[in-house]
Formats: sequence, structure tokens, C-alpha cells
Amino acid sequence: MLIRLAEQADSEAIRRIYNQEVRQSAATFDLVERTPEDQEAWLSERSGAFSVLVAELDNLVVGFAALSPYKERAAYRTTVENSVYVDPDWRGRGVADGLLVELLAVARTSGFHVVVARIGGGNEASIALHEKHGFTRVGTEREVGRKFGRWQDVVVMQALLEER
Repeated sequence: MLIRLAEQADSEAIRRIYNQEVRQSAATFDLVERTPEDQEAWLSERSGAFSVLVAELDNLVVGFAALSPYKERAAYRTTVENSVYVDPDWRGRGVADGLLVELLAVARTSGFHVVVARIGGGNEASIALHEKHGFTRVGTEREVGRKFGRWQDVVVMQALLEER
């Protein structure tokens, strides 16, 4: 598996993976699929410490991960939020694991102190993945989103990078 920085040429593959989650899961609380233009703009806005990584197997992008600013206020600038998405056909093959390892390395190299994961929809696999990589649960936001006609909780986890 090759994990590398995403390029604009990866935009459609990222969009395909993300939009499947929009349609079928509560991993994202987006309710509207991204258009090609939306996806290109999203990818263009990410660079440096907030770059997007992709996982490639057999010359196919099968997953992606990103760091995003946690909050806009300056006091939060050393905290980031992570996202990891994997094509359902490629789950259980170490893709998310590899992406998260590399994403945490980017966070450390970029000087971040805390990485926050906000995991929606009761995604136990994502919770287990994050625990494996040193994240601890810090709380649950109850019924903060509504998707598929029901209230959704968000499990909040964090990793303190200096402790790892």
C-alpha cells in the first residue's frame, strides 16, 4: 500500500469514497453529496499541515485522511481534528490503520499537540482504530446530529502527541 499526499487528480476518487459515506452512514453528518467542484475546492484548500493523504492499492485510491483546524480561535491552533475514510470494498485490509499512522506523523511533524477524533453514528471500528493509536475517549455528545431519521451521538476522542 502506498500512502502519499493527495493531488487534484485524486479528487474524484476522494469524492466517490466520501459521497458513499454521505449516502450510507453517519460517519459524516453531511446530508448532501459533494459535487466535483465542491470536492476540487475542498482539496485545493488543504495544504501544508492540513494536507490530505490517500492510500493507494493496485493504482486505485482506496481511502483518504485529513487534518483540519479544530476551532478558529488562536488558542486552539495546536489542536487539529482528523478524518479517515476508506472505500467499503477495502475495509479490513489495514488501509485505515496505515492512513492514521501517517496522519499522526504529519501532525507531530507539523508541531500539533492534540489530535481530536469526532466519531459519529456508533462507528465501533473507528473507535477501536483510534484507541489502537493512543486516542482516549473524552466524552459523548448526545443526539447532536440527525441523519437517517434518527438522532446521532458523537464520540469524542483525543490523542496527546507529546505523550506518545
